[in-house]
Order: sequence, then C-alpha cells, then structure tokens
Amino acid sequence: MNHLYEPFIKSERQQQLFNLGSKLSESFALKADEVDREGRFPSENFEQLKESGYIALTVPEKFGGTEINLYEFVMLQEQIATGDAATALSIGWHLGIMLEMREEQTWSEDVYERLSQLIVNEHALLNRAASEPATGSPTRGGMPQTKASKKDGHWVINGRKSFTSMAPGLHYALVSAQIDNTGEKGFFLVDMSLPGVTIEEKWDTISMRGTRSDDLVLNDVILPHDALIEGSNSSKSELPKAWLLHIPACYLGVAIAARNEAIAFASEYSPNSLPGPIKDVPEVQRKIGEMELELMRAREMMYSIALRWVNEPHLRSNMGAELAAVKHVATNSAANVVDIAMRIVGARALFKDNPMQRYYRDVRAGLHNPPMDDAVISMLASRALNSEKPS
Repeated sequence: MNHLYEPFIKSERQQQLFNLGSKLSESFALKADEVDREGRFPSENFEQLKESGYIALTVPEKFGGTEINLYEFVMLQEQIATGDAATALSIGWHLGIMLEMREEQTWSEDVYERLSQLIVNEHALLNRAASEPATGSPTRGGMPQTKASKKDGHWVINGRKSFTSMAPGLHYALVSAQIDNTGEKGFFLVDMSLPGVTIEEKWDTISMRGTRSDDLVLNDVILPHDALIEGSNSSKSELPKAWLLHIPACYLGVAIAARNEAIAFASEYSPNSLPGPIKDVPEVQRKIGEMELELMRAREMMYSIALRWVNEPHLRSNMGAELAAVKHVATNSAANVVDIAMRIVGARALFKDNPMQRYYRDVRAGLHNPPMDDAVISMLASRALNSEKPS
C-alpha cells in the first residue's frame, strides 16, 4: 500500500473493506476500456458486486448488511473508481440511497426493511429516477411531469425519466411523480419487470459510458397502493445529503488512476535524448508534485468532512456548505490532476488504446453532477453574509 491510502485506514475493519475494494477495482480495471469502447453496461462487474456482498454494505446489520458509515463508503467508492469509474458511480447511487435512509429515517420501518431484504436476499439493485428532460436536475427543484393517479385502489403512473444510471441492471426504481395534479410530489417504488416499464437507449455520451444512464419510460404502469413510499405525509429530514460524497470520491478515484498511469509512464519511458527515464527531468517532477498537491488538498478535505459527519452527529444539520464544498473542490481538482497527468504522458495519452483518454473524458462528467459549482459558491456566499452580524 502506498502513501495515498495509509493515512485514511484507521481500523482493522477498514483495512478489510479496503482490501475488498482493491480486489474489485483490480478486476474492474481489466475490462474498463472494453466497457467504455462498447458503451455497454458492465453486468459482469455487478455480478461481482453482488457475490462479494458489496451491494449490501450500507444496509443495517439487523437486516443482514454490513452497515458501513459515510467515511468507509467514501473510501470504498474512491478505490472502486480507480478501476472503473462508471461502475463506481452507478453502485454509489444504490448504496447511497440505503445510507441516506438509514441516517434520516424518513421511510417507514416496514418499507426500509422490505427494501433491505430485497437487496440482501435477492441481490436487488435500485436507484432513484428523478431527472426529466423538461425539469433538468432534481436539485434545482422542478416539479416532475411524470404523473401518478389513484384508480380503483391502485396507482397508474405515466412519464419519462432521464439519466437513470445502471438502467439495464436495475430491479427497482424510486420514481418521482406529481400526485393526481395536486402539485404534490412523491416517490413510487417501481418494479422494473412490470408491464409498461421500458428502457429507451438514449445514453450516447463520451464519458461515463458504462453507467448506461438511459431513459426510463413509464406507460400506464399499474402499481399497488403501497407503492408510494415517500409522499406529502412522509416525515421530512433537514439533514444535508452527505451520501452524495460518493460523487467526489468517484472522480478522485479517476484522478488517482490517471496519476498512477502518469507516474508509471514517467518511470519507464526513456527517450534516447536522455540518459534515463523522464522521471528524472525537473519539469516532470514538478508536474508530479502538482498532482500530489491537488490530490492531497482535495482528499484531506473530503475525508476530514466525512469523518466529522461520522464522529459529530450533532453538527450534521449545519454541514451542508462543507459537504457541497467538498464536491466542488474534489471534482475540479480531479480534472486538474488528469490534465497534468496527460501532459506528462504527452501525445500518447490521446490514443484510443491508452486509458488516459478515458480518464480525461470520465473526469469531466463530475463537473455536471450535483451540486453544481454555481450553487456551491452561492451557498458559501450566503452563509458568509448571513453569519455577519452588525456591530
């Protein structure tokens, strides 16, 4: 283990979790270029995640899970992403839902236990389906155009959802919908095998191709009366969405992979114009130092905020700005690290058979994951201005 990981592993349990993440990451890395090139869903990776118990890591122990905390979640997701970022980001949504609900307890105990058992016993994968073409990111607060109507004791739901990550592998989707034209929004548990549920292949991007974030189309889908698991009568949480730290963790994993590739190249590549490998060139050393500094700054921030969340639960309600700032700093730093790594490798980094060009494309997706940079800056400014008291 190198110095990138040693400071953050603080117990035997975390060492075991890290070993699991490393094993999976190494396996995923072998297929990452193929998955990206073909733009396909890496189903074999998800079979490994199921067989290893990874998909149940955030499920409570009382329901058969491992009950990892936010800090451990971040550590594992970063490690997985060094092997294949698309797999890491996808499974991060699944794990994050269960971690969020474990900490916020806004679902009924029956619903939470039911979903936990589906994950543990049936290896079910789930994700929220909240984005729509007309509303954009759900973090902007738009009302969904997807509608659910009550009819003869059941629900009928119609609509289209975009950016439905790991759509081909999902067993259940938590679909946001407007309830009976009331102006109220709810989330419905939708079994992906039901009649009227289809996946439309719209995911033709240059980055994170393996997430297969295709469109989910719902056409007169009939749901049972208890499919509404979050509605206007559900308890609300004031806690910020700490589980979204899986996003910066993922993109820092991409940056670490690029950093490792660049250092390996610099250590091995020896043009005949030099007496040894380019790692001995001062300018290359400067660039390596810049990568280390960017990673140190972003990762220390991410891990320290995650640890505060775990160790100081009484402060969680006031940590929204810090959590958002982690995402801003980490994703921008990750992009900078990949850019520097590509400069070290040079024009070879642009070849399709070089993983560096995949890192370059994948890392830029992080800039478009929530929360957006402008929202983070606005939040920080608002907090600073509102905290100032007139003398």
